[in-house]
Amino acid sequence: MSLSIHNRFNHALSILLASISIGAKAIDKDNNDPLESFNRVSYSFNKVLDRWILKPVTLGYKAVTPDPVETGVSNVFANLLELRNVANSLLQAKPDRALDYTGRFIINSSFGLFGILDIATPLGIAKNGGEDFGQTLAVWGIGAGPYLVIPLFGPSTVRDGTARFTIDNLTSPIEHVEHDRTRLSLTALDIIDTRASLLEAEKLISGDEYIFVRDAFLQRRNFVINDGKIEDDFGSDIELNSF
Repeated sequence: MSLSIHNRFNHALSILLASISIGAKAIDKDNNDPLESFNRVSYSFNKVLDRWILKPVTLGYKAVTPDPVETGVSNVFANLLELRNVANSLLQAKPDRALDYTGRFIINSSFGLFGILDIATPLGIAKNGGEDFGQTLAVWGIGAGPYLVIPLFGPSTVRDGTARFTIDNLTSPIEHVEHDRTRLSLTALDIIDTRASLLEAEKLISGDEYIFVRDAFLQRRNFVINDGKIEDDFGSDIELNSF
């Protein structure tokens, strides 16, 4: 018999905290990639899979899918993530953001045909960067640990990768779809939709591709964790609206 949702949550949280206590520490800005040898192998492995499987499938998806349908698919997955955003906003003591995410989910789920249409944005409830449990742990003061390229999944850190495969995975609505084929189909579509959103961004890569992706990921991660605030050379905070 499978564990109850409550027991599964406690089990996942125990694994998460144990893993972090063993492997995670704050990133040293001068040496944030002590696992580079492993990471480069993992990165190369992911590149081969992407070149021969994921990217061709994604290009085919974009070729046969009308733009409005593609946008609708992206909106649906973004709407499902609002539930995770609400929970992590509350855990990070950000009630205003939690209200925004809640409002977006209610409006888009009802008036937006289960999230196919983004009605909330034109009404003035704009999208934020999103919240996950890795960000929550960062707010709680837990360091990111070394940069980590996860086979099949890509760039992460010890903290964020552990959070992703425990709490974030457990709180994903897709993971609670009981019909196996439906759940796998939704997961595959989510992956393809995410890959499609990166097609334009990959054109910006230059130099050593591994280093470019690593540095871009870590900078972006710090940006979203700090809610768009960066520190200038004088020690004061500057808030940016987008990245």
